[in-house]
Amino acid sequence: MKMRILLSSVAIATIILALTSCGGGTPTTGGLSGLSSTTGWAYNTAENGGFEVSQLNEQKTGPGLVLIEGGAFNMGRVEQDVMYNWDNQSRKVTVSSFYMDETEVKNIDYLEYLHWVKRVFVQVPQVYQDALPDTLCWRRELAYNEPYVEYYFRYPSYYSYPVVGVSWVQASKYCDWRTDRVNEQILISEGYFRHSSEDQNGKENFNTEAYYAGQYDVGIEHGYPTLDGTGERKIKMEDGILLPRYQLPTEAEWEYAALALRGNSQDSPERVWSYRLYPWNGHYLRNDSKKDLGQFRANFKRGRGDMMGVAGALNDNGSITVPVDSYWPNDFGLYCMAGNVNEWVRDVYRPLSSQDVEDFNPFRGNVFQVKEKDANSDFIPKDSLGRMQYRNMTDEESKNRHNYRTAYNINYKDGDMSSSVVDEWLAEAEPNSKKMYKQGDANFVGLSSLITDHSRVYKGGGWRDRSYWLVPGNRRFLEETESSDDIGFRCSMVRLGSPTGSGQ
Repeated sequence: MKMRILLSSVAIATIILALTSCGGGTPTTGGLSGLSSTTGWAYNTAENGGFEVSQLNEQKTGPGLVLIEGGAFNMGRVEQDVMYNWDNQSRKVTVSSFYMDETEVKNIDYLEYLHWVKRVFVQVPQVYQDALPDTLCWRRELAYNEPYVEYYFRYPSYYSYPVVGVSWVQASKYCDWRTDRVNEQILISEGYFRHSSEDQNGKENFNTEAYYAGQYDVGIEHGYPTLDGTGERKIKMEDGILLPRYQLPTEAEWEYAALALRGNSQDSPERVWSYRLYPWNGHYLRNDSKKDLGQFRANFKRGRGDMMGVAGALNDNGSITVPVDSYWPNDFGLYCMAGNVNEWVRDVYRPLSSQDVEDFNPFRGNVFQVKEKDANSDFIPKDSLGRMQYRNMTDEESKNRHNYRTAYNINYKDGDMSSSVVDEWLAEAEPNSKKMYKQGDANFVGLSSLITDHSRVYKGGGWRDRSYWLVPGNRRFLEETESSDDIGFRCSMVRLGSPTGSGQ
């Protein structure tokens, strides 16, 4: 027998009032009640002054991203240092939760980017030219690779293959573009923007930061309703509608995501029962499951002259790169974190970074900047590409506010007086890493090094590499303006709020 309980609207209102009066209430503001726990005043009411609190309590997952739950792990070398670089001492660090692309950025993704750049910056064709991949990266002095020079990037058969020939600088600009296109689409989907390609022209293209700063008003259909119902306003960061920026992962994030040790701790909390050499268990390069026994787990060079095996039994099914979702994903659900192409990370390369960086979210490459303002403390107009203008913080600003720290941290501890190794440098008033790492004239006569403030780390191993480079702990570097036929990239995004995505 079922019992039905009927409550009047007055009774329901009485219950709700009782709950909210004692600090409970409905969790309409990310676990907060509709009342302030410190003043008792109601949120989101014009009568009480209009203090707005967003009802969104979870960060949405951006297109193409996978949540990587953070944690502690041993970062660095896990096998013999056969290159004798001694540049990656093992140490325990903690990485916050973040998002990462499920796959490497594909040719079709980058073609979409180029199409937008060419369409929007008609009057500034150099922007498009600067964004083009260097397809000549495929050329070798004594090899016939011209078909890849001509066809690899644009031919439909390669659309799902990783984009290569992209420098670190180009990859970073792609991340900026992706941030703005994703946020623009969110505003269109929510009905705040009208969809019109004609609105995107030259500097009048949507930029998230410019929109926040009130410097973008093209294509706006309507705004966010004001509390008093008399008007509309622009979306603010506090509304939680727009996503944080896409960016290249840090070296620590990339290595943590590649190892995916969550698969080795699920049955034993707070204990990793087996560390990994590769993004999978064991030291074998072939799959050891009964179903896929003997198949290679990654796209790499097995030995001299052996890129793909023998006809009829191709060992990795790829003479060059392969589609980005090939093989088996690791325990975070990420594909090709070993092999296929190496991947750019955000860090500047230094051999001794492992001894210098923090043990929480380690990263070398900080250049702290502030948005440019005029004498009236208003943001100065956007630049010719529609972006907000930044500048490095001055020494005076660093002195006035202790937590500004030093603005430029790329060459931390490697360009000061105590790091100098040449006697006459001690007389220099402002030694820096450019002098320390790249001395000599235009012909590189004198002291020289490949390491500069623009040397960036890449990891993961590629189709040209032996298995040694498939180990996530191993690292190499290249100038940020250079590119290769075996270096690609994927994007990441910070996770804001709960590290598990549960909202708790």
